[in-house]
Amino acid sequence: MARRDDITGAKALNGYRSSHANNKTKHRFDVNLQKKRFFIPEEDRWVTLKVTSKTLRTINKNGIAAVLKDAKNAGTLKKGII
Repeated sequence: MARRDDITGAKALNGYRSSHANNKTKHRFDVNLQKKRFFIPEEDRWVTLKVTSKTLRTINKNGIAAVLKDAKNAGTLKKGII
């Protein structure tokens, strides 16, 4: 199962850790995913989504219906949610 945001499609980034001696070791920067349930009043149903904390703040600000509509128009919404 991919660790990816269901709405924005955000995924992990790759990079390096750097020691004081400037030695580089590979490192994976995972996204801060949270599994949350949202109620969509237009469809009168609950939806469980894996979203990042940044997406969760956007949902709190704009509302779940507006965020889902924008994601659908942008083409980043995971299939089968709406």
